[in-house]
Amino acid sequence: MDFAFLSKISLFHGMKEREIEDIMHCFDGYTRKYSKGETIYHMGEIVTKIGIVLSGNVHIEKDDVWGNKSILDSIGPGQVFAETYVCIPGEPLMVSVAASETAEILFMDIGKRLTACEKNCSCHNQLTQNLLMISAHKNLNLSRKIFHTSSKSIRGRLLSYLSEQAARQESMEFTIPFNRQQLAEYLGVDRSAMSNELSKMQKEGMLTFSRNQFCLKGETSGELYM
Repeated sequence: MDFAFLSKISLFHGMKEREIEDIMHCFDGYTRKYSKGETIYHMGEIVTKIGIVLSGNVHIEKDDVWGNKSILDSIGPGQVFAETYVCIPGEPLMVSVAASETAEILFMDIGKRLTACEKNCSCHNQLTQNLLMISAHKNLNLSRKIFHTSSKSIRGRLLSYLSEQAARQESMEFTIPFNRQQLAEYLGVDRSAMSNELSKMQKEGMLTFSRNQFCLKGETSGELYM
């Protein structure tokens, strides 16, 4: 296991590589690889293990009874998922987690060991603090999604999301973590209608794009979503 990499991610912030290695033994850490499209956690499942993406990317998805899918979040290397549910024992997942590309996931059985460590290890306390910080950031991401989907128009939703991405990446040229279908699902709009709107915006000189790479231009650059 690459403990040097793990020492750089949020969950293990403030820990030394040796401490992380000890944490792996304490929390029964193990890794597993998933193929693109493979489901990691199913909606309704009870989980006790958090997942940490070591490579690749996973999507947090919500399906309704008619089979419509909505992407709630995209989780990349170094990021964590299912941490909220392991902190609430017995709470079934309201979402599914699936690999959007080939991914390697590190699992840790934190759900069984949320109480204070018997040895009062400082690294356990640090891990708890880091989990709290990660949860706070996740709440912010959920708020961003609500903002992005609050507009009644497709253009309004696109401008909100793309402007926020430009602000976060501090550049008018940036790459988003979604393909066209995934972006439509994230914003809760029809893919064809969204693609038509993007083409109109490009013709109007508001932006240019190629696959998942975008460049905002003109007055749009002044509408950064903070």
